[in-house]
Amino acid sequence: MLKKKKQEHTPENAEEIMSEIQDVNDAREPLKVDEDSNQEPATEQQPSAEEKLKEELKEANDKYVRLYAEFDNFRRRTTKERTELLQTAGKEVIVSMLPVLDDFERALKAMETATDVIPVKEGVALIQNKLKHILTAKGLKEMSTKGQPFDAEVHEAITNIPAGDEQKGKVVDELEKGYFLNDKVIRFAKVVVGG
Repeated sequence: MLKKKKQEHTPENAEEIMSEIQDVNDAREPLKVDEDSNQEPATEQQPSAEEKLKEELKEANDKYVRLYAEFDNFRRRTTKERTELLQTAGKEVIVSMLPVLDDFERALKAMETATDVIPVKEGVALIQNKLKHILTAKGLKEMSTKGQPFDAEVHEAITNIPAGDEQKGKVVDELEKGYFLNDKVIRFAKVVVGG
């Protein structure tokens, strides 16, 4: 075997060092593999840590791409459904109001030939009641405002008029009705407030 000498590595002795390295490499025994065994050397059986990490990264990327595609499809589908819903949201209300529209057309035809005003008034009142009944069934409710204390949450004050102490801060008159739809204000009542 080779005895180690303490030498300095210089360009002059580089050939000598290279030959010593070659002698050491030649002296080593080659790796013996049992040829009867069907197993490969241990280094080839197990994938390296780098290969494992690459495989895990590949699987994670695949999962990410699939999840992103699923989410993108979900987003497109919900956007399409929302658009369709908005386009047909009022369909039920409109269909229920078509008979009222038909009644108004019949009333207009009847007014052309009517000589007496009283039956025409009664017909229009019936149509109004029918319309109110349909809208009430859909969740519409009128506000009661006269004599109520002024509330900025549901009233819109148009003007302020002088009034007695009992009418001070209360609604004196209603210029335009306010409405709730399922207990949410959809139109504020325009009112005159006592001052």
